[in-house]
Amino acid sequence: MTFKDHFSSYAADYRENRPQYPPKLFRYLTSLVPQHEKVWDCATGNGQAAVGLSDHFKEVMATDASADQISNGTPRLNISYGVASAESSGLEDHSIDLVTVAQALHWLDTGKFYQEVRRVSKKHGVMAVWCYDLLSVSPEVDALINRFYRETMRKYWFRERYHIETGYSSLPFPFERVAAPALSMSTSWNLAAITGYLRTWSAVHNYMEREGNDPLDLIESDLESVWGNPEEVKRVIWLLSVTVGKVH
Repeated sequence: MTFKDHFSSYAADYRENRPQYPPKLFRYLTSLVPQHEKVWDCATGNGQAAVGLSDHFKEVMATDASADQISNGTPRLNISYGVASAESSGLEDHSIDLVTVAQALHWLDTGKFYQEVRRVSKKHGVMAVWCYDLLSVSPEVDALINRFYRETMRKYWFRERYHIETGYSSLPFPFERVAAPALSMSTSWNLAAITGYLRTWSAVHNYMEREGNDPLDLIESDLESVWGNPEEVKRVIWLLSVTVGKVH
């Protein structure tokens, strides 16, 4: 299984137009491990999870196989960004308190990655993965975006998207599971911010590459109609699917 680089070409857009994970998530994860020396945020992208973890751990090792994503990482004094595959991190044996993967487990060779997790994790190490599917704004906006997702974009999604839709329940997780609380993330966006987010979808980029035009043009007028004043800020919510386990 080779590295599937679907996001490097728009790494900067991904950094600017994706929501931030809630502080409650990182407080919960921190509570699971007795030591807070070092955390590995694997497939970190631009460091969205790494930044949240940096408030709780002495050192964050943030790796990604994409050099473009790493070059767009949000800097923090205690975050060490590096280009490395999930299956060969270069980290020391039994040096990591917590391993995290945010919205990226479906791209990894899970068998080889889990071997690496066992190698780098301390005796009381914990593994946590999470993902989120479609956003929710209002019944009218949700219906339009759902139709765009399931009909217009249907054949442009990579097959791995299925694992997001099932909240990673369809992927193996060979660790002793720990019950996770119900969590969500939210933000307040105007119409331009919603459009910017939709443009980070891999299916949208696949559509543009195959068809030569922007699929958001197909819903622009309808989205403006159901949104109302484009400058109006609305609350946007994503439910998080969090899976946690004790490594050893």
